[in-house]
Amino acid sequence: MKYIDIHSHIHDKDFDKDRDDVLKRMGENGVATITIGTHLESSRRAVALAEKESLVYATVGIHPTDTKIEIVPKELEELAHHKKVVAIGECGIDYFDKRGGRANTNSSDLRAPSNQSTLSFRGGTSEAEKKRQRELFELQVELALKVDKPLMIHGRPSKGTMDAYHDILDILYLYSGEFGEKLRGNVHFFVGDVEIARKFLELGFSMSFTGVLTFTSDYDEVVRFLPLDKIMTETDSPYATPVPYRGKRNEPIYVKEVVKKIAELRGENEKSIAKAILDNSKLLFHLEF
Repeated sequence: MKYIDIHSHIHDKDFDKDRDDVLKRMGENGVATITIGTHLESSRRAVALAEKESLVYATVGIHPTDTKIEIVPKELEELAHHKKVVAIGECGIDYFDKRGGRANTNSSDLRAPSNQSTLSFRGGTSEAEKKRQRELFELQVELALKVDKPLMIHGRPSKGTMDAYHDILDILYLYSGEFGEKLRGNVHFFVGDVEIARKFLELGFSMSFTGVLTFTSDYDEVVRFLPLDKIMTETDSPYATPVPYRGKRNEPIYVKEVVKKIAELRGENEKSIAKAILDNSKLLFHLEF
């Protein structure tokens, strides 16, 4: 392996027509991926794909807004023990108010494919919804500690704030006080600032970046600030396609563009960056390849 995409969704329906071709391209380009569960059914599919494919690992978890459930299903807890499940998540807190229109580079609403509109609803996040998300996140933190696996954290603040990250950090600090380094993980699709990054570093967490780096400079300072051993790369495919592939569906091999941009921003050798990030992922997620 030369590259690692630690957060994709290649088990999703977006890849049903050509998944074998996507996997073949991954093999030809030396790219492995972790495909991410966002609710019970997608977690099942993620594990099923990882069982079949040597280049694929999986996570199981409940995304904060993909469903409105308040508990972690028993079956998901059972899946968490699977040998190819390397993390719990994506789980976390999402207070972003999607108001329609296309994704832009000036906010944290960057998950939509470059050729699709974002989902739309009106109004902010209610206190009841915030409470549900926090409690659901706590349950998954406890599951990660129970099965001794890292967290794959989703955090998306409301516009112009860092509120979701602050709530995530408050919860993590509480558990860290009791469990120390056993509490570990990665903050996926990081859109925080240097101060937020510093707080996650205090907890020992890494942060991963997507193709968004290739079309906005909003996170350049954070990429330069972070120690290399706390940087991960991802595609979040099929979302957030990097330059020069904007307008196409994203896929794991495009993680090479993220590595290239990180090397450029840090003024470091691209091959050295790729190897370091691969080593980071092996250490955190106990990957074997």
